[in-house]
Amino acid sequence: MANTEVLLLKPVEGLGGEGDQVKVRAGYARNYLLPQGYATPMTLANRKRVEALRKRRAEREAAELNGAQELAKHLEKLSIAFAVQTGEGGKMFGAITAADLHEKITEAGVEIDRKKIHLYTPVKSLGNHSTKIKLHADVSVELSFDVVSENPIEETTDEEAAKADA
Repeated sequence: MANTEVLLLKPVEGLGGEGDQVKVRAGYARNYLLPQGYATPMTLANRKRVEALRKRRAEREAAELNGAQELAKHLEKLSIAFAVQTGEGGKMFGAITAADLHEKITEAGVEIDRKKIHLYTPVKSLGNHSTKIKLHADVSVELSFDVVSENPIEETTDEEAAKADA
């Protein structure tokens, strides 16, 4: 199994950031990294580029961190409410998912990637809920939202529930 050493020119998920020297399989480098422009073969001439790439990487990461912190401030101020239809006893029809949260957040004027919203299970109950939004490796925000009934909740009595079950 032949390995080759390459210098990454752009960040590659699961491999490294720009300016990193990594050893990868020869086929991966030859067929993907080099043609896509993500890497260059490691030579003596390219070793000089490492410092410039690391400087550019540090500047990019600082800009991303500042952008994530600004976005976190906007999200902390955000108030989101979902009006859902309910049946007897306040039981919801359907559920609130990460896609629904993303839609409400973009309607509020905040652009984020839907994959950054970490709602582990769909919300199927009324009330106040919260979810984690990971904007950056160092910045995450706890977003709370309310789920309220669109129509008045009709309380069921035990006798009506027993008749419905029978």
